Amino acid sequence: MIRALRQLGLLTARPILYAANVGEEDLAAGGGPLVEALRAAVVAHHEEAEIVPFSARFEAELAELGGAERAEYLAGAGIAEPGLERLIHAGYRLLGLETFFTVGENEVRAWTLHHGDTAFIAAGEIHSDFQRGFIRAETVTFDDFVRAGGYKPAREQGLVRSEGRDYVVADGDVLLFRFNV
Repeated sequence: MIRALRQLGLLTARPILYAANVGEEDLAAGGGPLVEALRAAVVAHHEEAEIVPFSARFEAELAELGGAERAEYLAGAGIAEPGLERLIHAGYRLLGLETFFTVGENEVRAWTLHHGDTAFIAAGEIHSDFQRGFIRAETVTFDDFVRAGGYKPAREQGLVRSEGRDYVVADGDVLLFRFNV
């Protein structure tokens, strides 16, 4: 029954993301007792839902800080990342989205695709010509890319792999598409 309803595309069957504004003292504890009560109610009614506790006051103060002060302020509150980043990550999870990157001499660009999509589909996200003339995708993980210091050093260190059209793109992959139109 639920599968049949999902195929209708009803808004009430969509994943739900709750942003719960809590006091600064409740941030490290995952939102406190009110968020726990909300979490219990959500679990009972929605299969796909996520709650992200944040503090608007804390976020406003955090926005005025930079660099090391920002990291120190986050650590002092007992949280790993700002509320906006947690909201974005939760939204991506609920919608089943991932990010891949393309790099050029003067530009780095992030692209979004669905979890489980292949290199062939990723090529089409950039341009239909990339997909039509797809030969292969040269791939390096984001961590290897950063550790090596760029695409060229990663290739020189043997960290770049050549993948075919059926390669399932991983979140954070850096891709260079080879194509011929």
